[in-house]
Amino acid sequence: MKIRLKYKPVSSAVVGAVLCLGTAYGQNTNNTTKMNSGGNSDELPDLVEVTPFGGVALYGDVNGGLGVHMADGGVAGGSVTFNLTRWIGIQGWFDWSRGNVEFKTPSGLYPDGTILPNYSFHNYDYNWGIDPIFYLRPRGSRVQPYLQVGVGGIQFTPDGSDKSAARAPTTDALFHSANLNDNLQVALNYGGGVKFHLTDHVGLQFDARAFWSRNPTFDLPNYPDGGIYIPAKQKLNQFQGTVGLVFYLGEKKCPPMPPAPAPLVGPTGGTITGAEGATICQGKPVTLHSTATPGTAGHTLSYAWTLNGQASGSNSPDFTFTPNNTGDFAVQVTVTDTTPPPPAMTRPKDIPARCWVQPPAPTAPAPATATTTITVQETAPTISSVTADPGTLSCAANTSGTHTATLTGAATPSACGGNLTYKWTVTEGSVTNDTSPTATFDASTVNFEGGAQGQSKTVTATLTVTDETGKTASKTTDITINCQPQFVRLSDVIFAKNNARVNNCGKRVLIDEAAPRSQSGDYDIVLVGHRSADEMANAREERRRGRRGRHEAEARALDEQRALNCAAVLSGGTGTCGHVDPSHIRVDWVGTDQTSDRQPGLCGTSNLPAQKERRGSQTSSADSDRRVEVYLVPRSSTTMPPAVKNVKPLPENEVKSLGCPK
Repeated sequence: MKIRLKYKPVSSAVVGAVLCLGTAYGQNTNNTTKMNSGGNSDELPDLVEVTPFGGVALYGDVNGGLGVHMADGGVAGGSVTFNLTRWIGIQGWFDWSRGNVEFKTPSGLYPDGTILPNYSFHNYDYNWGIDPIFYLRPRGSRVQPYLQVGVGGIQFTPDGSDKSAARAPTTDALFHSANLNDNLQVALNYGGGVKFHLTDHVGLQFDARAFWSRNPTFDLPNYPDGGIYIPAKQKLNQFQGTVGLVFYLGEKKCPPMPPAPAPLVGPTGGTITGAEGATICQGKPVTLHSTATPGTAGHTLSYAWTLNGQASGSNSPDFTFTPNNTGDFAVQVTVTDTTPPPPAMTRPKDIPARCWVQPPAPTAPAPATATTTITVQETAPTISSVTADPGTLSCAANTSGTHTATLTGAATPSACGGNLTYKWTVTEGSVTNDTSPTATFDASTVNFEGGAQGQSKTVTATLTVTDETGKTASKTTDITINCQPQFVRLSDVIFAKNNARVNNCGKRVLIDEAAPRSQSGDYDIVLVGHRSADEMANAREERRRGRRGRHEAEARALDEQRALNCAAVLSGGTGTCGHVDPSHIRVDWVGTDQTSDRQPGLCGTSNLPAQKERRGSQTSSADSDRRVEVYLVPRSSTTMPPAVKNVKPLPENEVKSLGCPK
């Protein structure tokens, strides 16, 4: 006999309604879930779920044999779910339900022929299983529809008193029920539901599930043997509709921390400007500028300047100082952002205290520095040229030569100097107009030693310019002074009034000084005779022997006679007189002309013997005019001493006739 399983429409309707409602509600609350979770659907603590539940269990009929029917009843149980991923979980569950068994068809007749009553007994079903769960919304969603399917077992357990009654002989004799016992069947379950997060740790679950297994035989005969029996290998459908209270274990997942405030950007150090390409002058102020800018727009900056490591200046982007010496000046500016940093972040209300990690409080940005070195150099004026025109001059002894030169200097003040002052100096000689760019050099006072040889000197002219800061610069030029051989003047030979006799002191000048020096061949001796205004014009007359042996009287000027007598002393050649070649002696007489200097030496006018003359050598001014000047003139010289007016060769015959004067 074929057994036909009977489905109850209510079970299918409940399963469908639960799934549709959960899915629709989950879709409608999609936006709400995102809003509540801050956009993160995995924020609720549902890694582990413990769910006690209860509801109804509905059974299908087994129409084979005597028509077995399990009475619908309540169900209670619990489950533990581990959510492995956001979309998949694994659930272990167990429930208990009471499904009393009733045979719809009597199994036979009493002995008297009356129909036996329908057999029934109390039964308890113990269901368990392990199911994978597939979520239609990710883990952590406020509303979570799901589907599940799995395999487990059903333990069909008749009540103990009913087992004892079934084994009673009288009952067994009528129903053949002595073998009534527990029966275990493998069961497939499938279905779905929806979970609602009510709080972080409590939720509500609606579940609709169908079970499919072989029908239990309870160890009763599975074929007709005159008593009750249940056909084997038939199918049993079961539906459970339950409502559970979900307990979510663990803590709510912390939401993302809000971003910490970005670190404050410090000021840029920039550079220090104001001295580019400029000449920095000692004693003159220089102004520098910091080009630093705030790292954050609108922030306020402060400035701290140092000069050579020492604090200086004020809180300003500009810094002015006056260098008081030359050298390098190290300038540094430290720029600080003085705008207070924002306060530390506070915990938003939607972030649990356990999740809050206090970001560090914003700190003021680091200051920035910039440095520069200011170099103050020695800035002296510049002299571009110093010249002397002409560059070669003659000494004063050369009366026909050029004795002066124009000195010219060209100078430029430094960038720091301003007005210039000038000063000319020379190593010898003299300068006029010496405080102007153009001066005059005079070589007349340049000294040369007397001598028979030509001489030359180099005089250095120096121009020194000074600016208003005291800085100086100097430059030189050389001037050559040439001097022809120079005469040597000896002491004058002094005579007594109206007398032309050469005394002993005069002889010493002529014989001991003039004669030896002329013998070198470098000098000629030049004698210049003088007489004073109070003397006679002519010397006393002397008688001379004429050609015919007669004595002749001849008048001669006193100054001439004095010069000739001195020449005779030099060239007489006998007695105490000298041996100077007369050709090396030249003479001149100038009368009362006294324009040349008087140099009487140590000789006086006395005609006493020499040893007595030395007792007194002082002469009066009148005595010193009665003289003969004695010069040693270089033979190569073309010039004569200033006292010489008209030099003449020595009249040898006349001098020779004088002999060696006594």
